[in-house]
Amino acid sequence: MKLIYNIIISTTYFFLKKISFVSKKLKLFTEGRKKSFHILSGIKTTDKVFWFHAASLGEFEQARPIIETIRDTYFDYKIVVTFFSPSGYEIRKNYPYADFVCYLPFDTESNMRKFVSLIHPTIAFIIKYEFWPNLLDQLERKKIKTILISGIFRKNQLFFKWYGKYMRKKLNTFDYFFVQNSTSLSLLRSINFTNAIRSGDTRFDRVNDILKQNNQITSIEEFINDKHTIVAGSTWPEDEKFIVDYINNHLLNNEKIIIVPHNIHKNKIRELKASISKNVALLSQQKLVNFKTCQVLIIDTVGLLTKIYSYADIAYVGGGLATGLHNILEPAIFGIPIIFGGIKYKKFQEAVDLLNLGGVTIVTNKKELIHNFVDLRTNNELRQKMGAINFNYITKNTGATKIILEYIKNNLC
Repeated sequence: MKLIYNIIISTTYFFLKKISFVSKKLKLFTEGRKKSFHILSGIKTTDKVFWFHAASLGEFEQARPIIETIRDTYFDYKIVVTFFSPSGYEIRKNYPYADFVCYLPFDTESNMRKFVSLIHPTIAFIIKYEFWPNLLDQLERKKIKTILISGIFRKNQLFFKWYGKYMRKKLNTFDYFFVQNSTSLSLLRSINFTNAIRSGDTRFDRVNDILKQNNQITSIEEFINDKHTIVAGSTWPEDEKFIVDYINNHLLNNEKIIIVPHNIHKNKIRELKASISKNVALLSQQKLVNFKTCQVLIIDTVGLLTKIYSYADIAYVGGGLATGLHNILEPAIFGIPIIFGGIKYKKFQEAVDLLNLGGVTIVTNKKELIHNFVDLRTNNELRQKMGAINFNYITKNTGATKIILEYIKNNLC
């Protein structure tokens, strides 16, 4: 099985490099990895290292509260952060709490032998998933303490199939599993892994801290001008089709909408703006346009969404009608009702939980979106009730970071 895997992984990487010209993201994926070993060459053999690996931006947010606490506690350690996806690396490549940030090299035997020797971590932190066989082999051979943070397991994963022995053995690399829910804990125990605890999701600690930061944005306040406001965050074309229909046909004069697209490429922003019949502005135009006279504001820059949610009366979170639901915890901490597309959300525990609790609503068509926007706009009691459910859900699920930090403290003695 190992031989087959190595043939597949090497062949896959070879072809990805050959066809990288077809996509900007694919080019970043392949070209960026060529720089990884050079970036990491700055690590000295005498350095003590904590290494965190995240697939993408969402998983990085799960690591972030631990990284930032470690940075303030263990001054004599270097911190390495790696990403699998460009959507994580390109946004966080200048993350100030890490000493080294790069792509994880592709999972060939030679790459991982070199990579693990180069960073020689005291503890390796794998976030949520990312079970790369050759990487795990090297961590186990080097006897490097390895833990899984905010892990989540599902019955349909290879580990729990009768034919999944090869991948099941790779879990032996982990010294400890910190998982999000009871289902994950039960699944691990079903295959005789008892070195696990339900600690919860560290993202709750991260979003809970959002309330402590300064979330004020003067230009957003100017745009809103004390009007009822919907914030549509991380939207995809599938989401925007519904939202634009609401704007063009149902938006009231005393109502405003802020759209924060997932893709802020100039052509995409131009197309979105052109599809809207109301008075619309881009954030980048703030010096050229009187925001008070606009009903729709498109955010054509990155890094502001979390703060913008603080101004919302209602949040629509994108992705659920496209590739997968984006982060609903960020708006939830502000105590506001949330709507999202009800197709691709079931892999997100918080979405399932909040749907059952009544803090969120799902939509699958324009009619449902219009109904929910209007219902929440006119029903203050419902809006407050749903918002309270979401806020309380966050505060009741904090604490995972503290549990993991205690483990780190006990295992560095």
